[in-house]
Amino acid sequence: MLYLVGLGLADETDITVKGLEIVKKAERVYLEAYTSILVVDKEKLEAYYGRDVILADREMVESSSDDILAAADQKNIAFLVVGDPFGATTHTDLVLRARELHIPTQTIPNASIMSAIGATGLQLYNFGQTVSMVFFTESWKPSSFYDRIAENRHIGLHTLILLDIKVKEQSLENLARGRKVFEPPRYMTVGQCAAQMLETEEQRKEGVYGPESLAIGVARIGAADQKIVVGTLEQLKDANLGRPLHSLVLIGGRAHDLERDFVRNFAVDREVFDRAWSMHYEGKQ
Repeated sequence: MLYLVGLGLADETDITVKGLEIVKKAERVYLEAYTSILVVDKEKLEAYYGRDVILADREMVESSSDDILAAADQKNIAFLVVGDPFGATTHTDLVLRARELHIPTQTIPNASIMSAIGATGLQLYNFGQTVSMVFFTESWKPSSFYDRIAENRHIGLHTLILLDIKVKEQSLENLARGRKVFEPPRYMTVGQCAAQMLETEEQRKEGVYGPESLAIGVARIGAADQKIVVGTLEQLKDANLGRPLHSLVLIGGRAHDLERDFVRNFAVDREVFDRAWSMHYEGKQ
């Protein structure tokens, strides 16, 4: 059996009781280590689980999935995923591969950013499409996220933006030369995301959002030191929310007064917040 076990968002204690029982009994335990991270390291997990944990990077999961699935038709294999197991399409591919090999699978769900973002005070049913923001380069600044945000904004819905993670990535030069040399890990911040969003608006000029649009920056949701800040995109460009992981929510125009009252508590500057709300959100429900 292949078990996909959600770990939740913060530390080693977020695993469910059912998930922990499976981990303790599994023949092998893998930790998917590139779509998200916990706020604790692998050694902390191993100490809590009482098991050795094998790190599964992108190359292993996407190119060597048969190694993970080896003997899973006869033994129990646990594949650990930060958040919920199906928060990334990669894990869907792994299950489909298991089915091709006639290996039974079972999913143990857990909290993910998609549900935990409710900690901001925004109502989950007022969210539209979730989008991803990648690190821009001098020659590559994709803006497909902008079109999805435009669709959400058109019907007044919030947009959750998941921020880029670069783990075990190669530079173009090393990739071209076939050298297995990897760049240091990088995790996009709320400030970087806000800056790139405004850069894209300046380029597209379609008025989907602007410097005065309200957004919520979050970091380490679910952890003891989680951080939530609310401000305009211009303000959030300079926000420092500390260590990863970060996410950003662009507030939709149909936001409810109850949502306003809740998120206002996190405002960088309440006078600026009130002015922006009155200008762009008041009476739009």
